[in-house]
Amino acid sequence: MTGWEELCRAALPSAHRCLEALRTDPLSRDNWNRQHQLRGRLSTKEWKGSALEQWEFEVTGGGRVRYLVSPETSTVILVYASTRHPKDTE
Repeated sequence: MTGWEELCRAALPSAHRCLEALRTDPLSRDNWNRQHQLRGRLSTKEWKGSALEQWEFEVTGGGRVRYLVSPETSTVILVYASTRHPKDTE
C-alpha cells in the first residue's frame, strides 16, 4: 500500500506504534483520541460480503490509517493509509 510507505517515510516512529497497536489490540478503546471505531455511515464497511467494523488510527495530526477487523478470522484489513486526513469525515 503506497500510503503506508508514505506514512513510514514521514513519521516512522508513529507508524511503528500504529502497526504494533493493530497487531496486538486492533479494537482497543484505551486511547480513544488515537484509535477508535468510526461513527455513522463510516462505522462499518462491506468486505467480501460481510459488514465489518471500520476503525481509524491517527498516526500524525493529519495522517490516518483506516482498517477493518474480521472477528471470524482475527484479521486486520488496511483500507486507507495516508499522511493526509480523509475528506469523507469533513
